[in-house]
Amino acid sequence: MQDFIIIKGAREHNLKNIDVRIPRQKTTVITGPSGSGKSSLAIDTLYAEGQRRYVESLSPYARQFLGELQKPDVDSIEGLSPSIAINQKTVTKSPRSTVGTITEIYDYMRVLYTRLGKAYCYKCGSQIAGQETSDILDTLIQFPEKTRIQVLSPIVRDRKGEYRKEIAEMRSEGFIRARIDGQMADITQDVKLARYKRHTIEIVIDRLIIKPGIERQLKNSIECALRYSDTIVVNLIDRGEDMVFSRKAVCPNCGISYPEINPMFFSFNSSSGACPACRGLGYEYIDEETEEIVEERPCKACKGLRLRPEALSIKIAGKNIGEFASLPVKDARQFVKRLELGPREQVIAERLLKEVTERLHFLEKVGLGYLTLSRTSLTLSGGESQRIRLATQIGSSLTGVLYLLDEPTIGLHPRDSMRLLDSLDMLKTQGNTIIIVEHDEETMLRADHILDMGPGAGVLGGKVIASGSPEEIKRNANSITGLYLKGAREIPVPGIRRPPNGKFLEIVGAQAYNLKNLDVRIPLGMFVCVTGMSGSGKSTLVYDILYRALERELYKAGPTPGKHREIRGTEHLDRIVAIEQAPLGRTPRSNPATYTGIFSYIRRLFSLTGESRVRGYKESRFSFNVPGGRCENCKGEGLKKVEMHFLPDVYVLCDECGGKRYNRETLDIKYKGKNISEVLEMTISEACEFFEHVLPIKRKLRVLDDVGLGYLKLGQPATTLSGGEAQRVRLSRELGKKGTGRTLYILDEPTTGLHFVDIEKLLKVLTGLVEKGNTVIVVEHNLDIIKSADYIIDLGPEGGEEGGYLVAQGTPEEVAATAGSHTGEALKRKLGKGSD
Repeated sequence: MQDFIIIKGAREHNLKNIDVRIPRQKTTVITGPSGSGKSSLAIDTLYAEGQRRYVESLSPYARQFLGELQKPDVDSIEGLSPSIAINQKTVTKSPRSTVGTITEIYDYMRVLYTRLGKAYCYKCGSQIAGQETSDILDTLIQFPEKTRIQVLSPIVRDRKGEYRKEIAEMRSEGFIRARIDGQMADITQDVKLARYKRHTIEIVIDRLIIKPGIERQLKNSIECALRYSDTIVVNLIDRGEDMVFSRKAVCPNCGISYPEINPMFFSFNSSSGACPACRGLGYEYIDEETEEIVEERPCKACKGLRLRPEALSIKIAGKNIGEFASLPVKDARQFVKRLELGPREQVIAERLLKEVTERLHFLEKVGLGYLTLSRTSLTLSGGESQRIRLATQIGSSLTGVLYLLDEPTIGLHPRDSMRLLDSLDMLKTQGNTIIIVEHDEETMLRADHILDMGPGAGVLGGKVIASGSPEEIKRNANSITGLYLKGAREIPVPGIRRPPNGKFLEIVGAQAYNLKNLDVRIPLGMFVCVTGMSGSGKSTLVYDILYRALERELYKAGPTPGKHREIRGTEHLDRIVAIEQAPLGRTPRSNPATYTGIFSYIRRLFSLTGESRVRGYKESRFSFNVPGGRCENCKGEGLKKVEMHFLPDVYVLCDECGGKRYNRETLDIKYKGKNISEVLEMTISEACEFFEHVLPIKRKLRVLDDVGLGYLKLGQPATTLSGGEAQRVRLSRELGKKGTGRTLYILDEPTTGLHFVDIEKLLKVLTGLVEKGNTVIVVEHNLDIIKSADYIIDLGPEGGEEGGYLVAQGTPEEVAATAGSHTGEALKRKLGKGSD
């Protein structure tokens, strides 16, 4: 086996025909300024080629469904292993997807509750026991005379398949009717069922009318039904209702029968287990298409536990599966650890509990011990989603794999970052190769090998500036990263902290989620950092309470704020802006030019050229969103989506316009020698020069450049932007507006994706906002940002239930001197390093 992955002639995007050697079964960090080519090398070259080779290894039959994957622009790659990319976008965002389902912990627990759970009546609490034929008969014979009933035997319950064989067998035994998915069907005819949909098939055993002397026939019908299933469904025809009887499960007091208990019974994604009121979604006012839960309102029927009452009345050690899933990861691990099982139960549960315990342990190791297993993926940050996938991969015990990670330390407190790096070391010792695109100092220092890309962004990047161990990078005079690592260059600590101006925002009695009835004072007109461990309550305090309350106060709109008593000092503000990391758009049509409004000016310029006037072209001719000037083959997207079925969907260049978005006639029109497609292909820095004398465009482009996005292309699809890039595009749009000096800006981890050099640029922008009289609140873990703040509010001391307290507040120096603050400990080292 080769000791290195050898890349020759990589030219994808801005890569300058580079040759690279990456050691196998080691950890390599690819770093460098934003836009220098890190992701182009790691994801668009290495991972893309690994995925392409995997598809090529499949049979011709399988490949016909996947289409052709484009080969990255590279001469050759040797020593490439099967590759897995773990980034911030790979977790399915769905109201049905939870931490438990993503990690498969919930699936293992469904099997455990099926095998070991004890059933109790959801009405009276009595333990459930089996029913005999005589018990069922006694119940049915009590119905009034002339009651019409059907006795049904469910041979298939909520499972996928066509079931031709089963239906044929029932037909051969003389049965002629079945209720299939709630509808009566004649099974003497050909019955076609959709193979990939879930079906319930209930054979009609008999149809009877309750009357004297019917007992013998009814008994025979019951016994016949029990030959095919442990459960009988009796349909009361006139009422349109069903009664379920079970040979295995019935309440001795209420007479309520339970259907067959199997793993699907505990699935909230199946009609067998889902709460009928919320359809297994757990919340009111949301549906399958919901992409964001603005306000959590648990379903009144299941209290947010997602399952029907029968499923929630089956318990292990006093807890049902919904209550187990509601535990934080850390508490769930303790619950499993403390289970007292007999010898027989131990044999049944041993393998299941091993898988569950390991997965819970890995979630804790990557700093997610505060999450509950029922937490929906819609509410997870990009960093949390990525670490959940990482924990799942650690638990899979694969070897010989190339793992590519994109900034895994996002959202992690410095203390948790060390735990994460330990987990990555564990993956490496299993015989895997780890490649991390990262700017975090500790991650670089722990790496075996560093590739420093640069020297700049966009066309100024794409080269390997330095390559080697952390110590070799430090000694390399050409490496800006090396200068920061050895302390020769650093982001300076401000010489003077701004003093409070006497105006404060006060949050009184904050109690949402894990917050412990906090009273917090936020000085206005300052740069404020809210810090703390992951899950300590930072986002709850800043977004769920403060932002929502101010939205209600200032704009009389928005969702209900988290629980608190009052907010004081709102009279000092006239505007609030939350600059988030959510995608700018969900299709390739949205891009920095359209989002910031620059594209309207550009289209106007093209419509004013002489050739456009002769042809009668208006501004709309240069829009790729409407017919006329766009390429109709791709509808102006420049890309076509290829569904990869069991792999993530990919976008390939349109084979008609070659990705240019427009038809030939539109591309004939030139402005300063460039057509509209060529302008959209310019980087923001290039466009700044190109539109030097068009002030409205130049002004907006300059702001984008100032926030460190000069390397982005004007027409770069929003789907390819990271969360941090999307946030900085939003920030640039806000900076382009006229301020009043009484605005509160809120940013969540704005350093995402930023190199040391770019953090300096960002700090200048944020400082500029504060100097105009505004207030900036940043939720952040990056110590360079934290040490530059005027004021810090530190929550903790831990995450989850052990968090939610105000641990420290004051200047960075005051927080560094506070005992018991994890942020203070890390800050003390950082401030001390800066003063050396």
